[in-house]
Amino acid sequence: MVALDATVINIALPHAQRDLHFSLANRQWLITAYALSFGSLLLLGGRLSDLWGRRTSLYVGLAGFALASAVGGAAHSFSTLVAARAVQGAFGALLAPAALAALTTTFSDPKERAKAFSIYGALGGSGAAMGLLLGGALTQWASWRWCLFINLFFAGVAIIGVALFISGGRREHETHLDVLGTLLGSAGLFFVVYGFAHAVTTSWANYATWGSLFLGVVFLTAFAFWQQRTKYPLLPLRLLLNRARGGSLITLFLTSIGIFGISLFLAYYLQGTLGYSPLRTGVAFLPLVVAIALSAFIASARLLAVSGPRPLVPAGMLLSMMGMILFTRLSPGNDYFSNVLPGLVVTGLGLGLIFAPAVATATSGVRSSDAGAASALVNTTQQIGGSMGVALLNTIAVSVTARATLHSSIKISPGIPGAVEKTILVNATLHGYAVAFWWAAGFFGVGAILALGLMPSGVPELDVNVART
Repeated sequence: MVALDATVINIALPHAQRDLHFSLANRQWLITAYALSFGSLLLLGGRLSDLWGRRTSLYVGLAGFALASAVGGAAHSFSTLVAARAVQGAFGALLAPAALAALTTTFSDPKERAKAFSIYGALGGSGAAMGLLLGGALTQWASWRWCLFINLFFAGVAIIGVALFISGGRREHETHLDVLGTLLGSAGLFFVVYGFAHAVTTSWANYATWGSLFLGVVFLTAFAFWQQRTKYPLLPLRLLLNRARGGSLITLFLTSIGIFGISLFLAYYLQGTLGYSPLRTGVAFLPLVVAIALSAFIASARLLAVSGPRPLVPAGMLLSMMGMILFTRLSPGNDYFSNVLPGLVVTGLGLGLIFAPAVATATSGVRSSDAGAASALVNTTQQIGGSMGVALLNTIAVSVTARATLHSSIKISPGIPGAVEKTILVNATLHGYAVAFWWAAGFFGVGAILALGLMPSGVPELDVNVART
């Protein structure tokens, strides 16, 4: 539910804009409002999961997320819809760490743990693509409002699952809420996410972009300073000192930067260049979902419990890098099956090898009282990486496109016929995509080197408290 909602609303935005009569400039706020509240409150959500227990946190998160979705789906004004998206993000920030922490503390047997995290990794890695597919289908066959109402169904199923399978968690008596740390950490993450989002809608030359990022760094620096001194830190810094966990978090950060090249530029390419409908665009991403699932279930689930993450994650990074390189060959007359499909399959196979081992390693060996905080750290890393990926890759693509368009226009003549001008713009746009894909490939390549050097061979040991839980 959380993974889907990052993208399920994207395709529905034009239809919501027509119904609620808001401007094109305001459209971005429906995405930004969710990202800001989700990203800035993840650390708090993780600690509340440790305070309240997994079961209570999941109940509260699911109920709040579903209620916000219902309000958003029934909204008759832009402000109501934006507020509902922000509340969705806030409850999602409680839900995501609680769900991952429940996985972390439930499965201690290496083989069962590998299977559980393979399922989690497959869902997390393919969530963006599944969101595009579901959003396109619901928008075309029903209404944009169902992109929000569908969460009522998901939440209902999940609440039943929590009631049946999640044990009644108890409050960790030695865990207290760090109020100052919450304020500093949430403010820091808010300004960082806002800065990257602002760069997408304006530019990197905008003072507000850099001012926001600067404030984010200042608050996060103060947050780290305070976490070293408080008795009950919001984010125990001991979680960051483990080499394997650090390698996993770096891997997830770089993967989150690179993966947005797929969902962002391929969606633009399929709809803008090849003329696909929203539903057909979503269907076109299905091979990516299938490849991630196959890779996660067949490779990660079987090998993680035996070999550990070190051989799997670098291999996944290299496959994902190859997939990005394949996407650099896109052209206006490309055939989907010969030019888009191979890249989707190769990238999907790579992502399936990355997510499950990296997330399992990042959350292994932690105390049960810190499971929520560790899970929040994983989600925060991915959220910041995703926000940075959208801002950075989008900026690269736009600036390269602008330069290529200007250069081609000057090279031909001052008065360009309309058809020629359109061809120039399309070719320049695809050149911008290609350069962005090369950058994404570079991030995956760096990730492969770092994962090989930092991640451990063999199965990471679980903390005894986690095993007992």
